Amino acid sequence: MMRIMIDLQDLRARPEAYEKAAKDKNLKIDLDAFFALDDKRKELIPAVEDKRAKQNEASKQIPNLKGAEKEELLSEMKILSDDLKKAESALKDIETDWKAMQYTFPSVPLDNVPVGKDDKGNVEVRKEGELPTFDFEPKDHVTLGEALDIIDIPRGAKVSGARNYYLKGDGARLQQAVMRYTMDHLHAKGFTLFCPPLMATYECFMGTGFFPGADENQIYNVGGKNEEGELESDNLHLIGTSEVTVCSYHKDEIVDAETLPLRYAGYSACFRREAGTYGKDTKGLYRVHQFEKVEQVILCKADQDEALKIFEEIRNNAEEVLQALGLPYRVIDVCTGDMGKGKVFMQDIETWMPSRDSYGETHSCSYLGEYQSRRLNIRYAEDGEKKYVHTLNNTCVASPRILIPILEIYQNADGTITVPEVLRPYMNGQEVIGG
Repeated sequence: MMRIMIDLQDLRARPEAYEKAAKDKNLKIDLDAFFALDDKRKELIPAVEDKRAKQNEASKQIPNLKGAEKEELLSEMKILSDDLKKAESALKDIETDWKAMQYTFPSVPLDNVPVGKDDKGNVEVRKEGELPTFDFEPKDHVTLGEALDIIDIPRGAKVSGARNYYLKGDGARLQQAVMRYTMDHLHAKGFTLFCPPLMATYECFMGTGFFPGADENQIYNVGGKNEEGELESDNLHLIGTSEVTVCSYHKDEIVDAETLPLRYAGYSACFRREAGTYGKDTKGLYRVHQFEKVEQVILCKADQDEALKIFEEIRNNAEEVLQALGLPYRVIDVCTGDMGKGKVFMQDIETWMPSRDSYGETHSCSYLGEYQSRRLNIRYAEDGEKKYVHTLNNTCVASPRILIPILEIYQNADGTITVPEVLRPYMNGQEVIGG
């Protein structure tokens, strides 16, 4: 049975909602072409099934026939077989296009999502924390890190190219302290911690909504050379977020409804090509090819009210980490043109970065409804019916980007860095970096 990537009943009931969603998300879809294919498919399916039934019935009769009667039926069978092959081929071609078009359809965003073309249409919800003031000339994180010998960008570029770096000494220890604190924070809240695979198949990227589409340009393809020395793909790709492999953990499964919601936290290295960002945020650790992240992934029942409560929960988890670190931040409602095809609702958290004299994005929280679960075929049984789970995800912390506000806000006049109090137990009680 062919997997359906979208709720066709809902699509047929309110096509105008999907057309508006596509327009608001800067996507192009052709519903008329899809519905025409859908009609052809519905016509062909019973025709193919009828021919198969006749073929099966004839196959049962032939052994019991003799002579001219048998020859006549065999002749009819040959014609029927040829017709069936043509009908099956036509159906296969239609279903290939029919399925491919489903990948182009967006989720319909909630009514309270602001409409906008790009990130300029995002709307600030609130600010938290006081912005730092300095009685000396503050330095940026690169200047601080190089002086303390905890960040080395030139050697990172020498070894791996632009947008790569080394964290060393207390820089590496500080990053691990942030990660470990965050993982302990989520563990205490009942999350199951994952160290997931860092590579995934095309199907998993498709299932989580990254493929097909523009996101493919951001993902590294893993391959090698064959015996002839030609480059070949292994059908594996480096993850840009553990959302891909953690969400795919239950791919093609029916999960126990009693276990929902499932609260998972994936800790992993992540990789992004940053294609199309040439010249953008090139200085420092803001936009890099490799980073570490603790990602919250939730599977819950198909209940929007419950899902939105969980959305608040996982966003609050990230806010609690920032509050514990003493970092000022703001919460943003992400607009339609900046939220991505599969998102139903999305908020970003932006943390204050003194060297930018502004807030910089450090966290994203997303609700995707059944967009991913349909693609990954993750369901649960309830009241005698199998339903698709709803999925959510949120960055609880990502580094080295989070190191930017930590280093810059906690810097001292003498160039040292005060270690945030909550991180000191993870650094053997160390209070200061440098000095």
